[in-house]
Amino acid sequence: MSITVLIVDDHAVVSEGLRSLVEAQDDMRVVACVADGREAVNKARELKPDVVIMDIAMPNLNGIEATHLIRARLETTQVVILSMHSNQEYVLRALQAGARGYVLKKSASKEVVDAIRTTHQGGRYLSQKLVEGVLDDLLRDGSISDPLDVLSSRERQVLQLLVEGKSNAVIAHSLSLSPKTVETYRARVMQKLNIDDIPSLVKFAIQHGVTPLE
Repeated sequence: MSITVLIVDDHAVVSEGLRSLVEAQDDMRVVACVADGREAVNKARELKPDVVIMDIAMPNLNGIEATHLIRARLETTQVVILSMHSNQEYVLRALQAGARGYVLKKSASKEVVDAIRTTHQGGRYLSQKLVEGVLDDLLRDGSISDPLDVLSSRERQVLQLLVEGKSNAVIAHSLSLSPKTVETYRARVMQKLNIDDIPSLVKFAIQHGVTPLE
């Protein structure tokens, strides 16, 4: 029986390349390609794929938060993160969100198929170019400090939409909240991060991979 795969990437060329790579395998089948983290969550709930190949940097909802929401509802769906970032903070956050694999984009064509098979079988897969043994170090309590740990998943979602320039009304509609609740989240996020202005919040979000904006 084929391994069903959902591809999530906001770059059409990358998405189509991944589709071709996966569909060239006799034991795999692509069920859909989507370009947005929130759409990925909805499509995963609808199709219940075996594995999701998830770009880490996307507007509206980044790959890590999308992974968290997918894994919270679909225990049998595994997620493999695709990223250009090799630093431990990104890898740690992805694994803590529930991803079972982390593949660097520059080596994706060689490793993504192995990552799909490994995670589908219940294993973990880290790109070979990452430091050997980093997985055990990352999962050890207190090994790395992540400043985003002080925020809840909902607060991180509000943070991303806020720094991408969305109004309170748009954020409220996107997250099914009231504008007043969004304002409360906004104030709470800035208080927890000890940040007093939006420009500093944007800089923080970019530095820590919350948003792909540069």
